[in-house]
Amino acid sequence: MIDEILKYNSEFVSGHSYEKYLTSKFPEKKIAILSCMDTRLTELMPAALGLKNGDVKIIKNAGGAISHPFGSVARSLLIAIYDLGVEEILVIGHTDCGVQHMDSTRMLKKMKEKGISDEDINLIRYCGVDFDSWLSGFDSVEISVAETVELIVKHPLIPKDINVYGFIMDSTTGELKSI
Repeated sequence: MIDEILKYNSEFVSGHSYEKYLTSKFPEKKIAILSCMDTRLTELMPAALGLKNGDVKIIKNAGGAISHPFGSVARSLLIAIYDLGVEEILVIGHTDCGVQHMDSTRMLKKMKEKGISDEDINLIRYCGVDFDSWLSGFDSVEISVAETVELIVKHPLIPKDINVYGFIMDSTTGELKSI
C-alpha cells in the first residue's frame, strides 16, 4: 500500500497537481476546528462547511476532545491563536463516534495481545499515566463537546476574546447541530 501512495505522490508532484492547493500558513477565516480523526469526516466536514484549502486550521484526534489541558491539542490551539491569527474555535464532535463507550480495560487487553508487556504498562503507570482516564471514551458526544468547549473557554492561556463554539456533525449527512 505504501508503494502505491509513494508512486501517486511522485506523479502528483511531477504533474504540478499541488498548484491548486497553494495557500499560506495563515487561516483565511481565522478559525481553528478541533474534530475527530474519523475517516468519514475527512472530506465530508470541509464539504459540509463550505471550506477550501487554507480557510481554517483543523486539529484532529480520537474523539475530538482535549485529554489534557497542557497536551498537544491545547498547544496547537495556542499556536493557532498567537502565531497564526485564529480568533474563533469550533469543537465539532460527530454521531456514531468510535471513542464513544471506549473502554480502557479492553484497550489494555488489545495492547497485550499485540505484545505490549505488563512490565511496560506498569512502568507507564509508575510514570503517572492513569490508563482509566487516558484510554476511556465518553458516554455522550454532546457532553464531551460541551466539556471540551468549557475547558477551552476556562483555559488560563486562551484569551477571553476568542469565541468558542460546540457542534455535533451527522457523520452521514454532514448536518451540523449547535451544542
